[in-house]
Amino acid sequence: MKHPSSRIVLDYWNERRRGRPAPERTDIDPGAIRHALPDTFMLAADFVGDLRFRLAGTRVCALFGREVKGESFRSFWAEESRQQIDSLLGTVTDENIGAVAGLAGTSADGIEINIEMLLLPLAHSGQTRIRALGVLAPMAPPFWLGEKAVIELTVRTLRHIDGERDDVPASAATRRRRGFTVYPGGRAAPETERTG
Repeated sequence: MKHPSSRIVLDYWNERRRGRPAPERTDIDPGAIRHALPDTFMLAADFVGDLRFRLAGTRVCALFGREVKGESFRSFWAEESRQQIDSLLGTVTDENIGAVAGLAGTSADGIEINIEMLLLPLAHSGQTRIRALGVLAPMAPPFWLGEKAVIELTVRTLRHIDGERDDVPASAATRRRRGFTVYPGGRAAPETERTG
């Protein structure tokens, strides 16, 4: 992750999990991530299973040139990325696995900007509809932000963030530290010399 807002939100999400796969919506205090709030959003499931923006920060709305609350998250994606986004949303909400993605945002006149997206699951049970916490942030905000709108997003890179499981099978020789797997080996710590 390169964007400061992504790092702030991921660190806070990891802290609030307290050993669980994902924190609850009620565990998230917006004041604790106030410096990242303009770039953050929350997704909620509607009654037909579509994830929609429940909340969106001011810079997220400026990116699209309008208030996006209530709009389908899927509708912002280019055709070639929709299947990938559908799969990603299922992974995030059903398997409690987060993701960070490099995106291209395209304006109506064809200008592209690089955007970082962080998407993290929120635990849900019963009637809770909030399913994910995210960040959408331009890597270098364009001068036209707020005047022109990004009309389409395309996935360029994607990496999963999973604090509980790893693509590499864990063994007794590994230990986990806040979302990372530490493998023993490499340089040993230098031994202190004894004198006398």
